[in-house]
Amino acid sequence: MAGTENGNSGGIAPERMAALREREAKAFRAARPKSERAFGEGLPGYLGGVPMHWMKDWPTPFPIMVDSAKGATIVDLDGNRLADFCLGDTGSMFGHSPPPVARAIRRQASRGLTYILPSEDAAVVGRLLAEKFGLPRWQIATTASDANRFALRAARAITGRRKVLVFNGCYHGAVDETFVRLDHGRPANKRGLAGEFRDLTQDTKIVEFNDIPALEAALGERDVACVITEPVLTNCCMVPPEAGFHEKLRRLTRDTGTLLLIDETHTISTAPGGFTRKHQLEPDMFVLGKPIAGGVPASVWGLSAETALRYDAYLATKEPGYSGIGTTLSANPLQFAAMRATLEAVMTEESYTHMETLAARLQGGLQQSIEKHALPWHVARVGARVEFICAPGPLRNGGEAEAAHAPALEAAIHVALVNRGVLIAPFHNMMLISPATTRRQVDRLAAAFADIAEALAA
Repeated sequence: MAGTENGNSGGIAPERMAALREREAKAFRAARPKSERAFGEGLPGYLGGVPMHWMKDWPTPFPIMVDSAKGATIVDLDGNRLADFCLGDTGSMFGHSPPPVARAIRRQASRGLTYILPSEDAAVVGRLLAEKFGLPRWQIATTASDANRFALRAARAITGRRKVLVFNGCYHGAVDETFVRLDHGRPANKRGLAGEFRDLTQDTKIVEFNDIPALEAALGERDVACVITEPVLTNCCMVPPEAGFHEKLRRLTRDTGTLLLIDETHTISTAPGGFTRKHQLEPDMFVLGKPIAGGVPASVWGLSAETALRYDAYLATKEPGYSGIGTTLSANPLQFAAMRATLEAVMTEESYTHMETLAARLQGGLQQSIEKHALPWHVARVGARVEFICAPGPLRNGGEAEAAHAPALEAAIHVALVNRGVLIAPFHNMMLISPATTRRQVDRLAAAFADIAEALAA
C-alpha cells in the first residue's frame, strides 16, 4: 500500500527534507523510550518482527506501541496522546470503539460468537443494508478483499466471461486480478508482488481512470465480465472522476453486457449511502468493507435486483458442489451485532454532517498553508476523507497519481506531524474525520501542517 518510489521532491530541496527527517526522528525517539524498549529490534515470535508486515511501513523510526484508543485519540505506551486522523486506515472511520458498537459487542459476547446460523440481528441488517445502499440482495464476508473476490466470481458466473477490467492506480485489497498496472503504457503485473508466477494481464484489462476512449475500446471486445472500480481513486494520490465519467462508464458497461462493481470501502467517507447513493450511481454490484461494523472485521457485497435474478438463474443450473464463495467465520453473530449498531446508531446523517463540516475546515486550513508558502501542492477531498498531495492538481489518472508521490518528503512530514501530536495514514497523506473528531483536533492538525510547511519552504 505504500507509495511507489520516484523522483518527485514536491519542490523541496532533498537536503531540507533530510534535515527535517533527522531532526524529527530524534524528537520521536526521545518522547517514546517505553515504546522503543517494548518494540526493540522487533516483536518476538513474528515474521519480520511485526504481526502484519504493513506495520513496518510507518515512516517513524519504530512503530508506535499503542496503549489505548478511544474516539479520535490514541495513547501510546509513553502516555503521548495523538489526535488520530488515520483511524485504522478507515477501519475505525467512525471513531475507536463507538459506544453503540461497544455495547452491542458486549451483549453478543455472552450469547456466542459464531454458529453458522442467522440471528435476529441478521434479519435487521439485511433490511438496513437495502435501505442504506439501495441494492436489494446482500451477502456477508469478513474483509473487502473477500467480498470483491466473491462478487467477481459471481459476475463471471452470470456473464460467462472470464476477464475483468480495472483502472490504473486502483486498490481493491488482496484481489489477485487487480494487481496490474500500466508500465510505460503497457499492462504489467504490479511491482513487488510476492510469489506471483502468473501473468495477471491475461485475464485483466487495465485502462486509465477518466479515459473514456480507452474504456470504450477495451469493453468493445465484449469479453469483460465486470468493471471493478472505486468511485474516486483513493489508495494513491487521490484522483476524482471528471464530469460525466460515471455516467459514461455506466452506459458503456450496459451497452457491452458488462457488469459494474463499485467498491466503496474508502469512499464511504462521502455520505451514509456512500458516493454511490449521493451521486445516484447505478452499480450492478456493490462492495463495502472496513468500517461497516465499527472496527469489527466485516464486509458486505450487494446485487441489484436484475443481477440477483441472473445469479439465481445461474445457480439453478449450476452443478452441485462448493462454489468457492464464503468462509466459515463470515456472517457470524458478532459481525451482525456490530453492523446493526453501526448502521442504526453510528452511520447517521448527523454524524456525516459533523464529519463533512470539519473535513471542509481541514481542507481549507491545509490549502491556506500551501498557498501562503507557494508550494506546488494541492488538497483533495471526498466527504470526510482529505489528502494533501505534494504535486499540482487535480490529478486525472493513476499514472499522474503515481508520479505525484513524494515518498521521502511525505515520510519526513508524517514523523513531524506525530511529534506535534497528530497521526495520519502511513501509506499516503490520507486524513479522516470521524464523528468523534473535534474542531480543536482539526485546528491542531492544520497548525502542525502550517509549521512544517513553513520549515520546508523557509
